[in-house]
Amino acid sequence: MSATVVHSLWTTTAADGITKIPAPNIEYAQLSPVLIVLGAAVLGILAEAFVPRRGRYHTQLFLSVVALAAGFAAVVGLAAGGYGTTKKHIAAMGAIAVDGPALFLQGTILLASIVAVFTFAERKLDPEAHGNRVDSFVAQAAAVPGSDTEKAAVKAGFTTTEVFPLALFAVAGMLVFPAANDLLTLFIALEVFSLPLYLLCALARRKRLMSQEAAVKYFLLGAFSSAFLLFGIALLYGYAGSVSYAQIAEVVNGTVQNVDPALAETMGNDALLLIGGAMVLMGLLFKVGAVPFHMWTPDVYQGAPTPVTGFMAAATKVAAFGALLRLLYVVLPGLRWDWRPVMWGVVIVTMLGGAIVAITQTDIKRLLAYSSIAHAGFILAGVIAGTSDGISSVLFYLAAYSFVTIGAFAVVTLVRDAGGEATHLSKWAGLGRRSPLVAAVFAVFLLAFAGIPLTSGFSGKFAVFKAAADGGAGVLVVIGVIASAIAAFFYIRVIVLMFFSEPKPEGPTVAVPSALTTTAIAVGIAVTLVLGVAPQYFLDLAGQAGGFVR
Repeated sequence: MSATVVHSLWTTTAADGITKIPAPNIEYAQLSPVLIVLGAAVLGILAEAFVPRRGRYHTQLFLSVVALAAGFAAVVGLAAGGYGTTKKHIAAMGAIAVDGPALFLQGTILLASIVAVFTFAERKLDPEAHGNRVDSFVAQAAAVPGSDTEKAAVKAGFTTTEVFPLALFAVAGMLVFPAANDLLTLFIALEVFSLPLYLLCALARRKRLMSQEAAVKYFLLGAFSSAFLLFGIALLYGYAGSVSYAQIAEVVNGTVQNVDPALAETMGNDALLLIGGAMVLMGLLFKVGAVPFHMWTPDVYQGAPTPVTGFMAAATKVAAFGALLRLLYVVLPGLRWDWRPVMWGVVIVTMLGGAIVAITQTDIKRLLAYSSIAHAGFILAGVIAGTSDGISSVLFYLAAYSFVTIGAFAVVTLVRDAGGEATHLSKWAGLGRRSPLVAAVFAVFLLAFAGIPLTSGFSGKFAVFKAAADGGAGVLVVIGVIASAIAAFFYIRVIVLMFFSEPKPEGPTVAVPSALTTTAIAVGIAVTLVLGVAPQYFLDLAGQAGGFVR
């Protein structure tokens, strides 16, 4: 008897409950860029399982490029439909913002990722091993470096085609990261794009131990930064009683309407807010690579396979700055007087630290790593401005910077000696005489990094510094210009080394790439020159995209 009573009770409570659980309201069309890339990543994993080994490389390359292009088309469609300006709103039940900055940065990430995938797929640079073409990635990741298993894998012609779905998962996380509209979505997106990157860093074909060391360093330091971020989220939740950006902003501004009695106690507790906000900022500054959270950057950039370094340097920065902008402009504008002095300090040490330490570097990948730290400082100067011009200047700088970076790292993959890539600066001496075209292309990228007029770097720096000066940070601009001058010294030193030194007889050779890497480098050059000579259209585009949805 009792069993039937319990059963009838259970069915009635279930029936009551069904009416009370609202169905989630998901705007699939507005989330389509992320969904397309995630769907392709899942298909890529299935391809690894079901497509025969011979056909995997072409299948994965086709799938990745088509998915990223389709995602970009979806972003353009949303922007054309007015979702970046008049129709901007919060989608997915408050989890994702569909607005100008989100769409602009998603478009930038997708375009940069297409170019990066081309460098991933390059298979003409290394000499063939046992009659098989090889790429930058290890034959079998699980094999111990130098073991018989590894030799057998190389002989059998194995390739790690898993890098394509891993890259797609990373891109999907990066697309959500700048659009996240609550702290939990932010954290999940951070993990979704960090974990594949930790793996990708460990997959270099040459110098495998260095590559694995880089991945372990990145993983351990990344885990620390995730822990700080998560602890900060917990404190902010304790302070505001919500993880939603809008709720937290209301509590910070004191405009919250109906206060839960349980929260009335903590809402006045500014310690929770300040420590929580600082910890979330710390997690984001780690991803950006700002001093003093930059320690992982040179080691990881040097050890990771160079195509992955280019992808990370470009796409991760774009995603992380998007999230940082949204946090400071949407969640914590009421705390501006508290975060600005701290950010001033971070910007100054980042610009000067990156530029000064870069002078002492002897490895081209480490030099580009410190240069990327200095660039993080320049972009942060635009973040500090606190105006809509600040937002649009940062968007423009990120778009310009990402293509130059991927192009520069693609050139690094071409200069090779018997041990693989010749990254030591002394090997680059006289490169301009041995291979004038490659040296000239690299010189253009270095001049863009230095911010010389008629390159995208100048337009970007000018926009960011102008926004900072208008926002009352004139001192920062002066320091930024000094840091740029220091940075220009080591960029121009590399150009002098390439064109005005005698080539060594045992120096490196320049490999002839396939159409894939050539395309990546050509896109980098084109973007550099177009954004340098005629930036106005793109500055206007970034200006229109400068409004966050509140």
